Amino acid sequence: MAHPVLKLLPGRHKRVKSGHPWVFSNELVRSDGLAGLEPGSIVAVSGDNGEGFGTAIYNPHTLLAARIVDRQMDLVLDPAFFETRLRSALTLRERMFTDPYYRLVHAEADGLPGLIIDRYGDTAVMQFNTAGMDRLTDLVVAALDTLLPLSGIILRNDSASRRLEGLPQSVTVLRGSDETPVVVRENGVEFLSHPASGQKTGWFYDQRSNRQFVASLAKGGTVADFFCYGGGFAIQALCAGAASAILVDGSGSALDAAMQSAGHNSVDTLCTATKADAIEEMQRLNDAGKRFDVVIADPPAFVRTRKDQRAGARAYRKMARSAARLVAPGGILFVASCSHHMTPELFRDAIRDGLGDARRTGRILREAGAGPDHPVHPNLPETAYLKSLTLALD
Repeated sequence: MAHPVLKLLPGRHKRVKSGHPWVFSNELVRSDGLAGLEPGSIVAVSGDNGEGFGTAIYNPHTLLAARIVDRQMDLVLDPAFFETRLRSALTLRERMFTDPYYRLVHAEADGLPGLIIDRYGDTAVMQFNTAGMDRLTDLVVAALDTLLPLSGIILRNDSASRRLEGLPQSVTVLRGSDETPVVVRENGVEFLSHPASGQKTGWFYDQRSNRQFVASLAKGGTVADFFCYGGGFAIQALCAGAASAILVDGSGSALDAAMQSAGHNSVDTLCTATKADAIEEMQRLNDAGKRFDVVIADPPAFVRTRKDQRAGARAYRKMARSAARLVAPGGILFVASCSHHMTPELFRDAIRDGLGDARRTGRILREAGAGPDHPVHPNLPETAYLKSLTLALD
């Protein structure tokens, strides 16, 4: 065997055998052979009877102890392996998109656990969120360089996931500039993103199809975009013919970037930016009697752990109530949750209850998740984290 072997306890093999890529520490037989392994070590996973389940990256200090990379037991994670996996991910995206703006690698769903790569033309923004992938950074970057002519490479290694893995947080510009914004082209609209300083990797490609659908409903109408970040929803709506928009976010730098993008698309005279707590601003606008034809509420995660579900559900209910009150009769409400601990059922229930609190009725026009460049691992429901509802309110 090329790798040290992690052996599962008797009876704990069924989930992994069925294709689930995660192994938890309480499922493993403790042995002296594991004692000296460092975080990020490459291991093989087997059942208590010796049945092989694949090659994995291992972290002895976390509850999620091993992430299976491949069902081959003696796989070597060398340059050829990464070039093959990255080429497969690239080929799939090039089948789906004509422009080179998309999530190129979506972790386990693309067979690269803990690795995120977003592509902005000739710039790649990467996150190495597991100890195993972090140790292999140079191999990943080298393999990517064989596939794409990149003038910019940024490592956004500042995610909360890295803290859980015992990894330091940092932002590193390997190539290019951290000051010059990159262009993001989405649904025919161009945005200016700052991937070295913005949230996550600088842009949220997962809402691409949702922004397009909401924009198609906004022609001639007034728009309110809460938790707007880079203004993706509002600016696309304005470019699709909306009459005006307000952008609300708690981050001044996000609003500055959004207004730069509005100017880049010559719609800055049609929108205004307000730095405020989004829920409080909803209440203020409601008290002032304001109503909008399209209201968007796309907040950051309200539910970060499973134990936060109840409090998170209350937060989504309050958000839906506050947002629904601002929707003009016959208008559109878009709401979303990026909390993977918030199940679709709980999210729908929270939104339904919020509408009831606002004494509004309506119809769900569309229920959707992330775009196809954020594929879902069939055995890992956590990769289907995004939920959204578009409703027409009476």
